[in-house]
Amino acid sequence: MSSQRGNVSRTRPQKHRNVTVFKNDKFDSSSHTKKINAKLHDGVCQHCKDVLEWRVKFSKYKPLSQPKKCVKCLQKTVKDAYHIVCRPCACRLNLCAKCGKAEEIILPFVEGTEKKADESNPHSEKTSRGDQENAEELNFHLDLNTSDGDSADFTEGELQEED
Repeated sequence: MSSQRGNVSRTRPQKHRNVTVFKNDKFDSSSHTKKINAKLHDGVCQHCKDVLEWRVKFSKYKPLSQPKKCVKCLQKTVKDAYHIVCRPCACRLNLCAKCGKAEEIILPFVEGTEKKADESNPHSEKTSRGDQENAEELNFHLDLNTSDGDSADFTEGELQEED
């Protein structure tokens, strides 16, 4: 038996071999599976990255439904599954976000990932019309090159008043 203690040498080859590779999206092509397959595992060491990729590859990855508590700052800010340290603490302390060790980080955190995920969420509170209105409110032009009689000239950080 292969599970017998001390029996480390095998005399025969593996009995059942996989003819085709397992595909986690073969029968399940939902948006949930596509989102998991597209997830970028950043801020972790090489070992933890391999573990997370294995979980995704064999449909064992289960994303978080609610944020977890960070072991460093004790706030509910951990939004990635299987992580124990939040993004700000992991960046500040240079730790792996999954195992919490000071290992070499393979792919550092990308700042824009959370914003892109929030914008693509269809259940977000903001609507596209609201985004356009906010953009129009912030759309103002300043012409600093024109010199009006009422404006003051600023040179080398000193204020020179016109008389």
